[in-house]
Amino acid sequence: MSSQITCVGWVKRGVAKETPDKVELSQEELQRIITEAKQELGEQAAADEEEDDEGIAADANDVAPDVDGAPDDENEEGKEEEDELAEYGLDKYDEEDTVTANLGDSLAGLTVFSCNEEDPYITLKDTDQYEREDFQIKPNDNLILAGRAEKDCCNLEISIYNSEEDSLYVHHGILLPAYPLCIEWLNFDPNPGEGSTVANYAAVGNMTPQIDVWDLDVVDCLEPAFSLGSKKASKKKKKSKKGAAAAEPVEGHTDAVLDLSWNKLVRNVLASGSADDTVILWDLSQGKPATTLRRHTDKVQTLAFHPFEAQTLISGSYDKTVVLYDCRSPDDSYRTWRFSGQVERVVWNHFSPCNFLASTEDGFVYCLDARSDKPVFTLRAHDQEVSGLDLSSQIKGCLVTSSADKHVKIWDILGNKPNLVHSRDMKMGVLFCASCSPDQPFVYAFGGQKDGLRVWDISDVAAGTADTKLSLFLISFDSGH
Repeated sequence: MSSQITCVGWVKRGVAKETPDKVELSQEELQRIITEAKQELGEQAAADEEEDDEGIAADANDVAPDVDGAPDDENEEGKEEEDELAEYGLDKYDEEDTVTANLGDSLAGLTVFSCNEEDPYITLKDTDQYEREDFQIKPNDNLILAGRAEKDCCNLEISIYNSEEDSLYVHHGILLPAYPLCIEWLNFDPNPGEGSTVANYAAVGNMTPQIDVWDLDVVDCLEPAFSLGSKKASKKKKKSKKGAAAAEPVEGHTDAVLDLSWNKLVRNVLASGSADDTVILWDLSQGKPATTLRRHTDKVQTLAFHPFEAQTLISGSYDKTVVLYDCRSPDDSYRTWRFSGQVERVVWNHFSPCNFLASTEDGFVYCLDARSDKPVFTLRAHDQEVSGLDLSSQIKGCLVTSSADKHVKIWDILGNKPNLVHSRDMKMGVLFCASCSPDQPFVYAFGGQKDGLRVWDISDVAAGTADTKLSLFLISFDSGH
C-alpha cells in the first residue's frame, strides 16, 4: 500500500501556540510507556497465536525433502562457488593491498574545518536560524491536520500553510496506533491550566473503538492527552459471541470510529459515529459517554452538529438513511430520510440554517430542508461515491465535491439550482476527503490514494486558464453575487 491521506482538517489562524512545547520524558515515564506497549503487543500476539500455529502446521505437512537429489545439488553448488571466487579474485580478498595500505596518503588532499564559518564552500553558515523560523508558528499560519497511512505505520501530520507566502510544509508528526479514519479539531481542555481559555486538540478516530485526543501544541509526544473508550472493547465483544461468560459493560464503541463532530456551542460535547451502528455523545469533561443513539441499522459513516443550534445533530449511515436528532430528547425527537445509496457525507449549510447536504455512494448529492420530507434538489454529481463534500466557509453557494472517480468539482448552488462550474482530475487516484479553510473561502485541502496532501486555491484556476465560466463565477462571488 502506498502512502494515503485518509482524512484532513483545518486549524484556524491564531489558535496554535507560537512556539510549541517539546516533550521531555523522565526515565520513569519512558519505562511506563515501554511497559504498556509490551503488554499491548503481548495481548495481540496471544490472540493471533492459535491462527499462526494452524498455518505453520499446514505448511509443514506440504514440505517433503528430496533425499535422492541432495548430493548432486551440493556438488553443483560447490563448483559454482569456486568459479565465482576465481573470476572476481574473492579468494585473495583479505590479502593486504600495498598500494592503498597507507590510508593517510589517500586522504592527504582533504581538509577538515571545525565549523561552517571557516569552510569557504558552505554559503549557508547558520542553519539553526532557519530551523527556528520553520518551527515557529506565525499568526497568519493555518495548521492542516492529515491522517497519513503507509504500509508500515500511520501518522497524524501537522502541516503549516501560509497563503501569503505560498508555503506548505510538514511541521511535525505524531505516530498513530492504528489506521486513521477521521479527524476533528476541538477547543476544549478537560484539565485547563491557570488562565488557560484556548485549547488546541485533535480527536482522531481509527480502526479501533478508541478515540485518541492529541495536544497539537506539543511536539514529540508519544501518547495522547486523553482517550475516549477502550481498544479492548472489540475483543470483549468477540469473546461473548463464542459463548463465553458475559463481558462487562463497555463504555464506548465496540468497533471502528468512522466520524467525529465537535459541538462548538457546548464545547464539552463530542459526537462519534461507529461501525457498531451507534452514535455516542461524549462528555469531554468526564471522559465518558453521556448518551448513545441507536437509530441506525448499519455503520454510521458521517455526522455533523448544527452550527447554530447546539441540540441538533444529523448522522448518515450505510443503511441509506440520514437521521436528525434533538439531543435534548433523542429517543422521542428525531426525523429520518431515506436515500438511493449508502450515505457518505453530511454537512449543514451555514448560510441556510434549515438546509443540509448529503452525498451517497452512487454519486448523488441531495439538499434537504430539515422541516420537509422532500429534497430541495437532487444532483448527480459524480460517477462514483462522493467522498468529499464541503461548502465554502465564507462564500454563499460555493460547493466543492470530491469522489472516488478521481475528480474534484466546483458547483454554484445559489437559488437551489446547482450548476457545474469546473471539474478537475486531481491525479491523486481515489479521493477520500475534502475540507475548506476556515480563513480563506477559496482554499481547500484534499486527501487521496497517492501524492499526499494537496491544497488547492480554486480562485487561481480562473487566473491561469481561459475558463470564462469559472472566472465569471468567482468574480460574481467577490462582488456579492
